[in-house]
Amino acid sequence: MAGTTFDRLLTLTAYPAPDWEVRLFLRGPVAVDVTGVAEGSQHRLAAAAAVTSDWLTGLYLWSLRATRADEVLTVDEGRIRIAPDVALIAGAFDPRSHARKVLDAIEAVIEGRATIDQQKYTINNRELWRTPIADLLLLRSRYREEERREKRAGRHGQSLLGRQVKVRI
Repeated sequence: MAGTTFDRLLTLTAYPAPDWEVRLFLRGPVAVDVTGVAEGSQHRLAAAAAVTSDWLTGLYLWSLRATRADEVLTVDEGRIRIAPDVALIAGAFDPRSHARKVLDAIEAVIEGRATIDQQKYTINNRELWRTPIADLLLLRSRYREEERREKRAGRHGQSLLGRQVKVRI
């Protein structure tokens, strides 16, 4: 989350400090590089809250790389969403994802249509066509699946950054 301290201690048995240096590269709305600091054989990636406050909200690709002399190896990579600093949000804020917002809108239409049986009607030479219920149900299924994918990505997309990972070759 932007505006909070970022601090991860990594144990990379295949790339121990101080023999190896690690760097985290984030690429998205802004470019962010975090260089690891050796702590014994571990690597600490850290950024102060004052630094992360400059990290813009959004989706980033990340790559953790280990370097030793001329060797540069990708240890892990993925996608991560940097959330806004909640302390700086003034007033109302809708934290729902795009898929959740659309899904809620589709479900509201389905709910409102439950008592309306006309698919089209004409008033003063103007026609109004309603989306068929079957189409709404299909859209709802698609957006439910999109939301499931987002939730799975949120749980698994931060493997190395959210927990300790030991690597052996």
